[in-house]
Amino acid sequence: MVLAMKLICSRLLELDLYINHLSEDFPSEIESLTKLVVLDLSHNNLKGKLPVSLGNLTSLRALAFVTNNLEGGIPDDIARLTQMETLEFSENNFSGVFPPVIYNLSSLQYLSMFGNSLSGSLKPDFGNLLPNLQGIYMGKNYFTGGIPTTLANISNLQVLRMEYNSLTGSIPLSFGKVKNLQSLGLAVNSLGSGHFGDLQFLDALVNCTQLQDVDVGDNRLVGDLPTSIVNLSTNIIYLSLQNNLISGSIPRDIGNLIRLQTLWLAKNLLTGPLPNSLGKLSDLGALLLFSNRMSGEIPSSIGNITRLESLVLSNNSFEGIVPPSLGKCSHLVYLRIGYNKLNGTIPMEIMQTQNLYHLSMGGNALSGSLPNDVGRLQNLVLLSLENNSLSGQLPDTLGKCLTIEVIYLQGNSFDGDIPDVRGLVGVKKFDLSNNNLSGSIPGYFANFSSLEYLNLSVNNLEGKVPTEGKFQNATIVLVFGNKDLCGGIRELQLKPCPLQAPPVETKHSSRLKKVAIGVSIGIALLLLLFVALFSLRWFRKRKKNQQTNNPAPSTLEIFHEKISYGDLRNATDGFSSRNMVGSGSFGTVFKALLPTENKVVAVKVLNMQRRGAMKSFMAECESLKDIRHRNLVKLLTACASIDFQENEFRALIYDFMPNGTLDMWLHLEEVEEIRRPSRTLTLLERFSIAIDVASVLDYLHFHCHEPIAHCDLKPSNVLLDEDLTAHVSDFGLARLLLKFDQESFFNQLSSAGIRGTIGYAAPEYGMGGQPSIHGDVYSFGVLILEMFTGKRPTNELFEGNLTLHSYTKSVLPEQVLDIADESILHMGLRVGFPIAECLTLVFEVGLRCSEESPTNRLQMSEVLKELISIKERFFRARRTARQ
Repeated sequence: MVLAMKLICSRLLELDLYINHLSEDFPSEIESLTKLVVLDLSHNNLKGKLPVSLGNLTSLRALAFVTNNLEGGIPDDIARLTQMETLEFSENNFSGVFPPVIYNLSSLQYLSMFGNSLSGSLKPDFGNLLPNLQGIYMGKNYFTGGIPTTLANISNLQVLRMEYNSLTGSIPLSFGKVKNLQSLGLAVNSLGSGHFGDLQFLDALVNCTQLQDVDVGDNRLVGDLPTSIVNLSTNIIYLSLQNNLISGSIPRDIGNLIRLQTLWLAKNLLTGPLPNSLGKLSDLGALLLFSNRMSGEIPSSIGNITRLESLVLSNNSFEGIVPPSLGKCSHLVYLRIGYNKLNGTIPMEIMQTQNLYHLSMGGNALSGSLPNDVGRLQNLVLLSLENNSLSGQLPDTLGKCLTIEVIYLQGNSFDGDIPDVRGLVGVKKFDLSNNNLSGSIPGYFANFSSLEYLNLSVNNLEGKVPTEGKFQNATIVLVFGNKDLCGGIRELQLKPCPLQAPPVETKHSSRLKKVAIGVSIGIALLLLLFVALFSLRWFRKRKKNQQTNNPAPSTLEIFHEKISYGDLRNATDGFSSRNMVGSGSFGTVFKALLPTENKVVAVKVLNMQRRGAMKSFMAECESLKDIRHRNLVKLLTACASIDFQENEFRALIYDFMPNGTLDMWLHLEEVEEIRRPSRTLTLLERFSIAIDVASVLDYLHFHCHEPIAHCDLKPSNVLLDEDLTAHVSDFGLARLLLKFDQESFFNQLSSAGIRGTIGYAAPEYGMGGQPSIHGDVYSFGVLILEMFTGKRPTNELFEGNLTLHSYTKSVLPEQVLDIADESILHMGLRVGFPIAECLTLVFEVGLRCSEESPTNRLQMSEVLKELISIKERFFRARRTARQ
């Protein structure tokens, strides 16, 4: 019997152990199955390395072990499997370079190695060595180098997926020869030359009549969107070019792609309107165009796309009304059209799209009220209508949206009481700040177990603030700016609620009681005064002893090496004026030589008599301890001690920047001769500095653990190293944003002397607005305008309604050279260089950043992308001018 079984197994042709919970090493028994043609061990938990004995199964035509935990490399013995047609080992832990042995499997038709840790480049003759491939799946690895042009020689190739790698170079034009190509996936690489012409491959793909999906998003492709995309295969269902540097407009005949289901062109530099022909795309499920520069009205024809599920047009410049025809899109799940220039009212028809999950229209100029029918949106999770001009009472029907988790209604003119939303127990974030709401705060918010953030600030609310449940946490509940609120927990710093009126008494007993109360209060106050004076003396003495024994506060435990007051005094020659390199809101900066390391550093000594200096010191330490960026000034260590007169001493020690501040380079005439730079900055150097600063702000706003607002960006806080690389400094006001301590922020804003640098601080800060990353964008916009005009925002030229922003805007584009810094125009630019075009583009970025309304400003990720694009065009223009 055993012999018979062995005989049967030895003749086995196909072994399928797909999803069998195998959890050991690769089964050694398989090596005896020499007649096997198909072996599938996918979706198990196999471990270890592939055995070399697999090479003995020379009859194999299909080998699959997808989704296991195998590791190491592919053994060379696989080369003996010359009949192999399908090789699939995706989603394992294989590492090393592309297995060279695979190049020997010339019969291979399907190769799948997605989701491993393979690296290195591909052979240039890849396509010649594997000419029979029909499907290539190599995504989610670490491959580098270019895409082999010989892939176009694989005449039967249908699928090429190489997304999520680190590929560089151009996308081969020769792909147009692959007539049977159906799927091209090259997203999330570094493809593109950075110059116009990167999109020519799309012209070639017109010849691929079987093409169904193209995904080249998240690369570095530059150029105008070619009109040829409307001539792509009518079979195409998915087209993604998102997150590149693509300019131009969407061709008006885009409706030719009649089977298109997804059009993803977000995060580019596209301009122009939405074509009416989009309404012909009856199968379209997702139209994703956010974060571009598009304009015009949203065409009502979009309402004809009845299968539309996602319409995302946010962060553009669309204007006009929200089309009521969107109500016909009954399958709509995501409607995100915020941060445009839309006006009019919220269409009642939209409340009929009962599948809506996200409704986002914030940052426009919408007016009218929130429709009562909002309660029909039974699947709504996010409602974002912030920063519009909406008014009227909020309907109680909002409380019927039982699945909602996020509600943003701040920055409007809603009035009346807070609506009855006691049923929204799953809400996580609820912002009603900056409206005209009145009445009391409902107590039921205290029991919202999922609540993470409730902002009721800057309204006309009154009465007692609850102290139970969620109201016990001041980082969750914000109520400042309501002058008639009282009570609450101590951290809210509200006035106490008045005592209830006492019962009616006779005049005589009332007078006696008043006398008794007055005497009691007087005695109590004397006792309290005595205790306070005694405690204050004891606290000061204890604090001084603590500082002597343990000078560094807990925040400074991040520094590996402390430095003493005496060390710094010696290193700066007694804080001599000869070593002073600048002064600011909270103190003075000295150049110092640390003898132990023979290192020149910058020492920022804080003026501890200045209100807010200690908070500035702690904020700067806290801000810089966890963030790393090449364009951030590096905080080396800090000193927290007492000086020789037993006064508090605080200092921050940074890398020294030998080329001083951007401010002194922009305004040479104001710098004393001994410190004055020998020349002015060139156009290219100004571009590079602007990109350096934009890169820092993009990092702080979007790539840290939490968003960080710098809050004090100006030329004197941009330092230049020996190569004129920019480093952003002075984080004395930063991260207060993260603690949701807006009142403290505004106190600091005043004490920090922001009023002394008026023109850089965002206008909303002066009107009680909350600190935000949008404020940094405004400051950056002013910085850009100053860098290229040479004029400060506080220049005497700017009086009344004339500002640096309006001054610049009024002359573009015809008179751009009249306002440009003259030194730029005489710094070695060749004949024929398009200086006017170049400056117009950068001024437009500065203007869009420094818009008065925060909602109209760009995001720093967009700013960085645009500046890089302009710089690339600048280089291209220079080469042209020199020819």
